[in-house]
This record gives sequence, C-alpha cells and structure tokens, in this order.
Amino acid sequence: MMLKHWTISALALALALSVTISISACANKKISSEPAVAATAEEEARRRAEEEAKQREQQKALKEEELGQEGFSEKMAAERTESAKTIFENDDVHFEFDSIRLTPVDQEILTKKADWLRANPRAKVTIEGHCDDRGTNEYNLALGEGRAQTAKAFLVDLGIDPSRLNTISYGEERPIDRAQTEEAWAKNRRAHFVIEQ
Repeated sequence: MMLKHWTISALALALALSVTISISACANKKISSEPAVAATAEEEARRRAEEEAKQREQQKALKEEELGQEGFSEKMAAERTESAKTIFENDDVHFEFDSIRLTPVDQEILTKKADWLRANPRAKVTIEGHCDDRGTNEYNLALGEGRAQTAKAFLVDLGIDPSRLNTISYGEERPIDRAQTEEAWAKNRRAHFVIEQ
C-alpha cells in the first residue's frame, strides 16, 4: 500500500510539475507576445505618421503650385492689360490732307477703342488733334481741334460717356516725323489718344 501511495504521490507531483511548467510556458508566451503587439502598434503609428506627413507635403506642393499658377495668371493678365493699354494709346487715327473726315479704317480703329473704353469704365482719355506743318499755326490749331472733336463724336455715338473724353489740339507743334515728305506729313495728320487714368 505504501507503494501505491508513493506512486500516487509521484503521479500527483508529476502532474503538479507539468501544470506548473505549462502555466509557466503560457505566462512566458504572454510576456513575449505583449512586446510584439506593442512593437506592431508602434510600427503602425509610425507608418500612419509618415503617410500623414507625405499627404501634408503633397497638399503643400499643390497649394504652392496653385499659388504659382495664380501669380502667373495675374502676371499674364497684367501684361495683357498693359499691352491692350499700349495698343489703345499707340493706334492713332489718321486723316487726309486738310480734312477732319474719318475713313472706314479709322472708324474701325475707333470702334476698337470704344470696346476698350467699355471694358475699362473708369478710364478717362485725352484725344489730341495733330496736323502736318503746312498752313498757319492758327489754321492748324483749329484743324487739330476739329480732328479731335470728330474722333470724340464718333466714340460718343458708340455709347462712350463724353465726360470721359477730353480734347486738345497741338496743331503742328508735336510732329511724329519732322521730314518734309508726303509720308511724314501723313503720319503727322492724326488724332492721338492718351489714357489719363
């Protein structure tokens, strides 16, 4: 019976030892898996942070590109405006010798000027009347005034407010070309436009 008791005790001891080892092994597994879970969570957090940083950089780059395009567009618009303004001022209306009559070409030029004035409603313009140097100063001053008034009347007929248009005559005092040729005289017989604002 004693032997039986020893066998039971040995078996009980072996069973207890087995259970302890198993529990110990399970506890070790739990301990070893916790750092793996923590490491995985840290890796996931780092990955998310990197993705968010990358998205922020892409958004920043897009905003910079948009701003660059807006700046470029604004610059282009300003250049177009300046170009249209320059064309407006430098495209003169020319007259025949001793005449204030507008040719069809000149009427087309004035129609374009009216379009520009409609697009720029705050602009005010001075129309300068010029002549060649043939004739007296008094006659050329009167002829220059007639040319400026003719151009103004045409613009007013196209709907431009007359308060936006001033006229002045310089007669023969401000020639473009001082040569004494028909070509030079033709250049000097003109109505020139100056944008005041």
